[in-house]
Amino acid sequence: MLQGLNAALDRAQEDRTVVLLTGRQDVFSAGFDLAVFKRGKAEKVAMLSAGAKMAERLLSFPAPVVAACNGHAIAMGAFLLLAADLRLGITNGAGKICMNEVQIGLTVPRFAIEVARQRLTPAHFNRAAITAEPYTALPAAEAGFLDFLVPAGELMSAAHNRALALSKLVRDALIPTKLRARENALTALHAAIAADIQDWNSRREQ
Repeated sequence: MLQGLNAALDRAQEDRTVVLLTGRQDVFSAGFDLAVFKRGKAEKVAMLSAGAKMAERLLSFPAPVVAACNGHAIAMGAFLLLAADLRLGITNGAGKICMNEVQIGLTVPRFAIEVARQRLTPAHFNRAAITAEPYTALPAAEAGFLDFLVPAGELMSAAHNRALALSKLVRDALIPTKLRARENALTALHAAIAADIQDWNSRREQ
């Protein structure tokens, strides 16, 4: 999935077009495939590294990135959501948005901490990361996971309209502004990814 998403981003970058991310049925993204964690540490490290770098790529992508959150966004799914420029969710949606790592016995990676820190309000950042609190639509918008809420039947049309409007922004002004606005977050994220990869590789060798 991450390889496919990278290929789609390559094409979007080549075409100089806006990116619109969404999921299937009632799931935006359930996050990393937990089955990979059982296959061997090398595969686990490769998957985690790819996910971390995907979050960094989205956060600094040279075009607007719109996310239409159609349902559950768990762990890495939540981090992808937090890395998008504009996030739409469903009013009264039943989907949960959650950083559930500590709930399943995992330490939240450093890269995920930085992705969440740059978008969530301080109080909700602590609740989401440390207590694995699950958020439904309205609380998710208040916390900073989402920007706008629309009825379920209007999600994709609203996302397309937002993407179309963002496509009219002046690219030569947008890109440096995005990088300038997120300079500190991207610096912290880059360092966090390096530290995570070093840590994951060290554990692999044990």
